[in-house]
Amino acid sequence: MKSNKKTGRLLGILFLLIFATGIIVYQFLQGPILFSDDFLTTTSANSNEIIISTLLLFLSGITSVVIATILLPIFKKYSITLAFLYLAFCILSFITISIDNVSVLSMLELSLEYAKNGTDNSDILNTLGNVFYKKHWWTHYLSLLISSFPVFLLYFTLYLSKLIPKVLSVFGIIAAILLFTEILFSILGNSISMNMLLPMGLIQLIFPLWLIFKGLNTSVLETELK
Repeated sequence: MKSNKKTGRLLGILFLLIFATGIIVYQFLQGPILFSDDFLTTTSANSNEIIISTLLLFLSGITSVVIATILLPIFKKYSITLAFLYLAFCILSFITISIDNVSVLSMLELSLEYAKNGTDNSDILNTLGNVFYKKHWWTHYLSLLISSFPVFLLYFTLYLSKLIPKVLSVFGIIAAILLFTEILFSILGNSISMNMLLPMGLIQLIFPLWLIFKGLNTSVLETELK
């Protein structure tokens, strides 16, 4: 029982780290810079922040895979298919994060070149800036779209296994569906409302805190082992 509670608390800490990383990166380190109208000048001036943000996202992606690996033997007790699907989509999400990181670093290199050359070749660099901006837009939104799949599988499996209260798992499933819907419509050029992402932010905070203070439902695990 103690070992299961410790596992739940460890998972809660790891999930909370992912949540905190997302807030730090997208709200403070990357978002205000890379999605600004003058990113060609501001990115080079904040190069350290951009590099740190890519490292944080890389570690966040690895952490997601570690979480899926820890949950694999637990989820296998309920569904081998869902357990391996969750791990597979976490790996896929990590790959898309890595691709997005490459896109971000490309924008940084272009910005540094722009700052170094000044007005020389400014037309060419501005044109490249528009291309790199759109490239990053695509990699960022595709990464967000892919991220909704492991989240959905996580809460769907938790719902089936009853390892956490059903109200949390149902809320997580709804949040994942809303995330997928809003990102998909944004990619198609018909954004519904960014407020649809708020439930995902809430569950990413509430769920880890629940695991830290309550752990997994050990009575369910013990019943499965009998």
